Amino acid sequence: MSNTETSLVWSEADQRAVDTARVLAADAVEKVGNGHPGTAISLAPAAYLLFQRHLRHDPSDADWLGRDRFILSPGHTSLTLYLQLFLSGYGLEMKDLEALRTWGALTPGHPEYGHTAGVEMTTGPLGQGLATSVGFAYAQRRLRGLFDAEAPAGTSPFDHRVYVIASDGDLQEGVTAEASSLAGHQQLGNLVVIYDDNKISIEDDTDVAFTEDVLARYEAYGWHTQKVDWTKTGEYVEDLDALDAAIKAAEAETSKPSIISLRTIIGWPSPGKQNTGGIHGSKLGAEELAGLKTVLGFDPEAHFAIDADVLAHARSVSERGAAAHAEWDAAMSAWRERTSPELVAEYERITRGEFPDGWLDSLPVFEAGKAVSTRVASGQVINAVAPVLPELWGGSADLAGSNNTTIEGAKSFNPVEWTTKSWNADPAGRVLHFGIREHAAAAIVNGIVTSSTTRAFSGTFLIFSDYQRPAIRLSALMGIPSIYVWTHDSIGLGEDGPTHQPVEQLASLRAIPNLDVIRPADANETAQAWRRMLEIQDHPTGIVLTRQNVPTFPRGEEGFASAELVSRGGYTLKDASNGAPEVILIGTGSEVQLAVEAQAALEAEGVPTRVVSMPSIEWFRAQSAEYRELVLPAAVRARVAVEAASSQGWHEFVGDAGRLVTLDHFGASADEKTLYTEFGITTAAVIEAARASIAATA
Repeated sequence: MSNTETSLVWSEADQRAVDTARVLAADAVEKVGNGHPGTAISLAPAAYLLFQRHLRHDPSDADWLGRDRFILSPGHTSLTLYLQLFLSGYGLEMKDLEALRTWGALTPGHPEYGHTAGVEMTTGPLGQGLATSVGFAYAQRRLRGLFDAEAPAGTSPFDHRVYVIASDGDLQEGVTAEASSLAGHQQLGNLVVIYDDNKISIEDDTDVAFTEDVLARYEAYGWHTQKVDWTKTGEYVEDLDALDAAIKAAEAETSKPSIISLRTIIGWPSPGKQNTGGIHGSKLGAEELAGLKTVLGFDPEAHFAIDADVLAHARSVSERGAAAHAEWDAAMSAWRERTSPELVAEYERITRGEFPDGWLDSLPVFEAGKAVSTRVASGQVINAVAPVLPELWGGSADLAGSNNTTIEGAKSFNPVEWTTKSWNADPAGRVLHFGIREHAAAAIVNGIVTSSTTRAFSGTFLIFSDYQRPAIRLSALMGIPSIYVWTHDSIGLGEDGPTHQPVEQLASLRAIPNLDVIRPADANETAQAWRRMLEIQDHPTGIVLTRQNVPTFPRGEEGFASAELVSRGGYTLKDASNGAPEVILIGTGSEVQLAVEAQAALEAEGVPTRVVSMPSIEWFRAQSAEYRELVLPAAVRARVAVEAASSQGWHEFVGDAGRLVTLDHFGASADEKTLYTEFGITTAAVIEAARASIAATA
């Protein structure tokens, strides 16, 4: 829907629609008594210009695959988006604006993915929208390269743009620096950002903390930069011709991402509160609201009012959207005609989120008795399934060799000029290199999986999940299938010491609702964990992997259960010799081997002992009460949990008589065997804990 005219046509009806949006923003916040009216008032013309003249979208089909994407990064100004969705006809009506920030409303305080049609992602934590939009742009380029690489630029139905409105607050957050650096490196010409440079934040003038030259920074990142200053004449003039021309120039620049610094006055033309922190995050008040309406030529006594002809004019964008949709449908039909049936079928399968027939046959089965680290096993699983799942792609935050996240033989997702001695680059490659930018890595993967049905993963050390936490939490909140690969899972990483040895990370990640954390015990559990993670499409998962080798258990032999039970989250790995355990040993990851060794010793003493492997607490909790009772019968109160991490969360499973072999302090620098011994995470400690638990039940 991008405007190809040389000059902007802006009618009186357009201006009236913009001014109506301003007063509706003020009305909505005034009614609920809280919110952020200022930016929604001053950005109304910019947002309207995007939705009416530039954004290719179809309000009758918010999920249309051919649409451009719009992301409002400063989610607190949610009305900036809601008002355009209302004016465009996405299903929001006046009653929804009146219900702003109230229970059950389609207009919550910040835009929420999956809740309101037209909202592309949840935005609230500043920086996440802009950072995630880089992943949106990644996904577009990857899909085009997969399915229509030879089409001339701008002619493919897989071409679309990603538009972002960002704020001073977004650009102060570190995650946007990480992601913007990558966007410039990647030469993402499909990304257009309008930066609302209003110089006001909650603490009033941004001069107290933010005085850098933003455009100089972005130019250094490799972005195309422009400035539109509506204050340059000394008076405030909303020069929409200048903004429109800047957006067109950004759209024409296909070799770089673009940022337009738009100098605005927050809350203009509110007569008394414009250009103050007071209009940023609070209602105007009755007198100021009346003043705003008077300045704009509205009845100060009327609330939530819009002229029918103004609404009809704004909603005529749906006609243009329908026409653009029809053009795209024709382009897709032409693509199907000129493309091999196999590739078309692959596209349709991936779009539906389905798996190819027989894909499970590609999962490796690991030889029993051979010790292998689960990080190595994970890398082998990725490479085994990659040939049959072209939708799978990902990489590491500069730790590919340690995380084992590289798809061997695949090209890097990079402009060709960034080919190195070690990596061959291709704009549509599937190996991602995030550099040392863990937070951006998580946000970019969020953008990839939110805006496409490809499956993407990022890798780093478990300890650095702390750097990713806001993006991890956001993926869980949105219910998107991001995959996190975390290696070096415990004190087992050894000599790097306590700065790198995760202790509290497992418990804190498990505390995030709607996130599954999986810590497999051996190579075959790792393979089955990947199977289940790939099958999950409505929430994120994270796999936690060892640096050190661990034994591969003899599945189906010597009493060891099948690794396919991993999908249950917790299962009886090896039961008591008589099938009636006196004590249950529960372990995860590398510590399961300690439970297995302890079982042998206890059985030799005549103590029937069950070993339960619990790679995922979340998956286990999701099982039926009957299944959980089968694995952890309430009658068996003697229990031990062993994990080289914080004890937090394990009391739920061991009960009042249970014992814990865990780690509630930081690690140290030494080899793994020394650390496990010195910190008392040993087979002997598990045996002692089992005896103590049995005694406690007497």
